[in-house]
Amino acid sequence: MSSIFDKRIAQLVSRGQPETLWGGRKGIEKEALRVSPNGELSRRLHPAGLGSPLTNKFITTDFSESLLEFVTPAFTHSWETLRFLCDIHQFTFENLDDELLWVASMPCCIASDAEVPLAHYGSSNLGRMKTLYRNGLGLRYGRLMQTIAGVHFNYSVPDQFWLFHQEICETGGDSAACRSEAYLGLIRNFRRMGWLVLYLFGSSPAVARCFAGAENAGIAILDKDTLYEPFGTSLRMSDLGYSNKTQSRVSISLNFLDEYITDLRKAIHTPLRHYEELGVKVDGEYRQLNANLLQIENEYYSPVRPKRVAMSGEKPTDALERAGIEYVEIRSLDVNIFDPAGISQNELRFMEAFLLYCLLEDSPYFSDDELNHAVANHSLVARKGRTPGLTLQRAGREVSLKSWASEIFSKVASVAELIDQGDGDTNFAQAVEGFKTLVEHQDATPSARLLQELSDTGMSFTEYALQSAHGHREYFRSLAPIDAQRHAEFEQETVKSIREQQQIELADTMGFDQFLANYAK
Repeated sequence: MSSIFDKRIAQLVSRGQPETLWGGRKGIEKEALRVSPNGELSRRLHPAGLGSPLTNKFITTDFSESLLEFVTPAFTHSWETLRFLCDIHQFTFENLDDELLWVASMPCCIASDAEVPLAHYGSSNLGRMKTLYRNGLGLRYGRLMQTIAGVHFNYSVPDQFWLFHQEICETGGDSAACRSEAYLGLIRNFRRMGWLVLYLFGSSPAVARCFAGAENAGIAILDKDTLYEPFGTSLRMSDLGYSNKTQSRVSISLNFLDEYITDLRKAIHTPLRHYEELGVKVDGEYRQLNANLLQIENEYYSPVRPKRVAMSGEKPTDALERAGIEYVEIRSLDVNIFDPAGISQNELRFMEAFLLYCLLEDSPYFSDDELNHAVANHSLVARKGRTPGLTLQRAGREVSLKSWASEIFSKVASVAELIDQGDGDTNFAQAVEGFKTLVEHQDATPSARLLQELSDTGMSFTEYALQSAHGHREYFRSLAPIDAQRHAEFEQETVKSIREQQQIELADTMGFDQFLANYAK
């Protein structure tokens, strides 16, 4: 009997509507540290020419005042998304004076947590809460971990797909429940097979030796300033980064949306003794938002999250409960050190085809054991993904990474062909075929290429990343000027964001204690 995936592909083909899988909406959130010309973490305030990080919808900050975050709108064409991201880079460089953008996921050399400035968002209750939340993250996980940068890929399935999905959805109708069930199936499959993203696109196998915890993490010495995993792909997504032991206590169901919401809400209302010992408000000064397992929903560091655009003042779980899942956020992509924008158009094409495959493939509910195996596979590939003959856990048995990857690629290729039919070209199929070669030729993966570059040049990780940062700045400065209308849009957003922050601050009438109490309800 044909698999569920094969049946669904056959149904899509028989419909004679090639646009069914084409035109999903794609957005990018890309992080980058501001550094000095000699590679030191910037201690300067957020550049005034970039507006208010509290309210600017295109350029904000993440954990640190020095950690910029670029946010694109969602577009149907990947080239539009990438073009917008490049435009943000160009506009940012216009306002950085002599500073650079760090080009790697793993940070520049930072000697201690004390050197990492928290992001500041003004004097409003909302702004103070955002900074306090970050102070709590620093207490819980260390500020250095929070300087690790990444690329988040936001994706929503094409609207026309849901007309087809009505035919296969057991809940019936074009309902929010039907869509949410399908998105959760995608998410479960991404957790099962997302190790492939680390293998293909991980580009953080090395780290500056001064990075906290690296010396004691069993990582080899490459040179006096660099530690590395010889077969690693993404230290960012390993236990050295965002797959840490504290977060392993967070157990969130991916089988049903109501369970996901319940588990996440439970985590933000369940005290943890260690966090209680750190203190919430000590000598009149707040240290963290609360002493719970998670301060807020966004503290849950999952490789993939279900998302819905929230209304003003609405929490993420409330938005999901109100109207279901609207899109997914993929959080496991490293910053591509070899691409000035941090991600390429072919990466975007592969990710879209891969996510649609995860949507169409059979996705049984997770048992505790299977989810644990998925997490273990993810961690193993992050640290050892290019090890010859590496095996992973699949459905209770060991399989080789290569054989599983080859099977996935054959199915992703089928999806890519259908997307191409909707666009009248072969770009998606070519992108998938290009990345398929990395399964047999691991030396061509970004992680292997970076280690080879360090070996060939004799540079440390920090030296190589700094040289690349200078090169990327010159690349963006050499491009033709940003389209006048786009440039005006960025400038208008800068002015508008500053005005909006001022309005938020003037509108505050509530004390900070009461504001936090209301938010925690």
